[in-house]
Amino acid sequence: MATLSLRHIQKIYPLRDDDKEEKKRKRRKKGEEPEVKKSHNLKITDEGVVAVDDFNLEIDDKEFIVFVGPSGCGKSTTLRMIAGLEDITRGELYINGRLVNDVQPKDRDIAMVFQNYALYPHMTVRKNLEFPLEIRNTPKEEMAQKVEWAADILGITPYLNRKPKALSGGQRQRVAIGRAIVRDPQVLLMDEPLSNLDAKLRNQMRAEIIKLRKSLNTTFIYVTHDQTEAMTLGDRIVIMKDGDVQQIGTPQQVFDQPVNLFVAGFIGMPQMNLFDGELVERDGKYAVRIGETEIVLSQDKQRNLADANAKPQKVIVGARPEHIILDGGNGPLIEGVVDVTEMMGSSVHLHLDVNGKDCVIIAPRLELNAGHLTVGSTVRFTLAPNAVHVFDPQTEKNLECR
Repeated sequence: MATLSLRHIQKIYPLRDDDKEEKKRKRRKKGEEPEVKKSHNLKITDEGVVAVDDFNLEIDDKEFIVFVGPSGCGKSTTLRMIAGLEDITRGELYINGRLVNDVQPKDRDIAMVFQNYALYPHMTVRKNLEFPLEIRNTPKEEMAQKVEWAADILGITPYLNRKPKALSGGQRQRVAIGRAIVRDPQVLLMDEPLSNLDAKLRNQMRAEIIKLRKSLNTTFIYVTHDQTEAMTLGDRIVIMKDGDVQQIGTPQQVFDQPVNLFVAGFIGMPQMNLFDGELVERDGKYAVRIGETEIVLSQDKQRNLADANAKPQKVIVGARPEHIILDGGNGPLIEGVVDVTEMMGSSVHLHLDVNGKDCVIIAPRLELNAGHLTVGSTVRFTLAPNAVHVFDPQTEKNLECR
């Protein structure tokens, strides 16, 4: 059991000395000030490459936190700093109120599950589970009890006498998790533990992790690039991009109230549809205009935009595929031509060409069977007024967020 506090955490990987001197020489020659520039999606300063910048987060006891974002966004680096496997360049990390920046990994009472299992191939499953207890000089009777307990929770009791090479990927991952939990750590870190598994096994292991969480009195921090894992596992999600935190919130919050275009596009599958539009005011009410179609927003949206003092302007209008209404509303509707249809069982994903841009609609299968939604046909639709998102084209921020 543990609380964690990450305060202004920063990680900078230094440049090579020859790179530093070359950069300084060029700036002196040109009379320029020290610069900050982007390269490969990360900031580069005179000190080096900024992998994580000003990361702030308070984690409650027994909370399940998920770091999510594209490859190279800094999520694994942050996890490794918490584990003590990476030095913290600046900032402070507290575990249960104790500053641990300079505390060795073995003294932080943290366990970590890696992407590649990291099992000892010459040891049986039982020996792999016993190893972290042996190095702590745990009595044999207590060790046997803890191994049996972890094996029972994870369903690997029948495999205790096998070696890792005789196990499937899912079984190996269970052993890796068992080796982490057997010592009852305060914090359990998991770095993309399911990425090596096929889709079916990933679904099964997600369910196993949810069950496991109920059996352990520990704090979980989980890293993934898969938004489905983030949405199903996390109490709160930390969405990262290029070393910066974009948004922290519950799965429902980041889905319903994305703070910017990146979060809106990253969370949700299929991705949010985006339209060029305009925010207007009519009789004291906000509406969005897309082409000739005008949609008066819901009361909640009206209140949020008014509280944020939003002004009429050109905007990017966002709507998720499930929030588009076919042939709905009065007056002019948005039109698109069906390019592709994807059968998804109870629903169909329609890909439309709307003024040269791709738009995805999730439609009930019965409507397609009725012959209304075939490839090449024209579809008319509007957007649900309570689920429209309005973004500033320059800042990319959601205008509802102050």
